[in-house]
Amino acid sequence: MKFRKAGVVVTLALILSLLLGCQTKKQTLILATTTSTHDTGLLDEILPIFEKKYNATVKTIAVGTGEAIAMGQRGEADVLLVHSPKAEEQFVADGYGVNREDVMYNDFVLVGPAADPAGVRGMDASSALKQIASTKALFVSRGDDSGTHKKEKELWQKAGVQPPSDSYISTGQGMAETLRIADEKGAYTLADRGTYLSLKQSISLTILVEGDKVLFNPYGVIAVNPAKFPKVNYDLAVKFINWITSLETQQIIGNFGKEKYGQALFTPNSQEWRAKTGQ
Repeated sequence: MKFRKAGVVVTLALILSLLLGCQTKKQTLILATTTSTHDTGLLDEILPIFEKKYNATVKTIAVGTGEAIAMGQRGEADVLLVHSPKAEEQFVADGYGVNREDVMYNDFVLVGPAADPAGVRGMDASSALKQIASTKALFVSRGDDSGTHKKEKELWQKAGVQPPSDSYISTGQGMAETLRIADEKGAYTLADRGTYLSLKQSISLTILVEGDKVLFNPYGVIAVNPAKFPKVNYDLAVKFINWITSLETQQIIGNFGKEKYGQALFTPNSQEWRAKTGQ
């Protein structure tokens, strides 16, 4: 009888151990995102909160928006956080993504040397690019099919000019590195305001063009479609989307950078946030 009781105890202990193991097993979420969310430090600020709440590890891959979307098209990510509305809409329309939601926004700014050799200060975006092209002032581009690069190409098209090849540098790198290269060369470049502010103390470039409505820069979050890629962690991707668009996380996003840079680097923009605040 004693042996039977001991066997039952051991069996129950094994079952309890297995149950506890299941409860504590961490899940992994692969997040493909634009470099600006990484370079500004925003992800370092908010992701630990998600990881703790859902006992998860978020594997972040910071690339340009174009490459992030390409990863989603190959089923190599679970969720995307990117900033190119037209490309995002096409990604969903083609069946690669589901559950797209607005997250936040900031704006693009045209930065350059304080001396402003092309004389673009205070112009609208199109006039500034025409002036840069006509004066053959040095312009540094990300050249990486990122959301910023897509916007830059859109602005050149709207301006109706092509940048002179002998005064145009394509870095193929992220926003922070492109800003540093432009700074070293005394060149103009297009940047998202958040990344520029996060580097402002270490570079001498200044904002010369801002406030043009065409420079609006919205960010969206999209789950990769599990119907097309069954191995993606769709359940955790949905939890991430619900979490990053929640009022609690939106509040954190809206405060990020205020103390260090004197202003927020991103403005909350989820549907839930807009409904609650009327913004």
